[in-house]
Amino acid sequence: MARIVVAGSSEQSRAQLTRLLSASGYPVFRVCAGAGELRRALNETEDGLLILAGPVPGCSAEELLWDYGDQLQILLIARQPVLDACGEGVFRLAMPTSRQAVIGAVEMLSQMHRMRLPRRGEKEREPVEEAKRILMARRGLTEPEAHRLLQQMAMNRGMKMTECAEKILAAEKP
Repeated sequence: MARIVVAGSSEQSRAQLTRLLSASGYPVFRVCAGAGELRRALNETEDGLLILAGPVPGCSAEELLWDYGDQLQILLIARQPVLDACGEGVFRLAMPTSRQAVIGAVEMLSQMHRMRLPRRGEKEREPVEEAKRILMARRGLTEPEAHRLLQQMAMNRGMKMTECAEKILAAEKP
């Protein structure tokens, strides 16, 4: 199941959304109030769903889509003027909305997320895991941080993660 991160400026809306998701069988990985906290949580999340209960101070849904769109599905639940200002690629629900609409949107995004995840075989996973261990040792990173760094390195070079991992491993050999 995809990890779900809930964010928003209102404590009440974050709590309400978290209760709704949990009661519907969707455990919430993190709940965030501000941009810094949200970005830290997303860096720990290798893949998942981001549900925004209204705008988050300090970052827009478009910025988050730009930075994390390769690993996340984003749902913005807000009033119509906020939704109108939001660009393509972010799924939207207008407030007020029903519980069924929220759960339906989460289910749809979960299915979309599962469909787009690449399935690596054992042969492809080995170099990625080894490269992450090297990055963790060299840079003192956690496993999720090393994974995100490897993703970013691959994206910046226009490579698959496996190819980038193999280059890291080749550079380690004497």
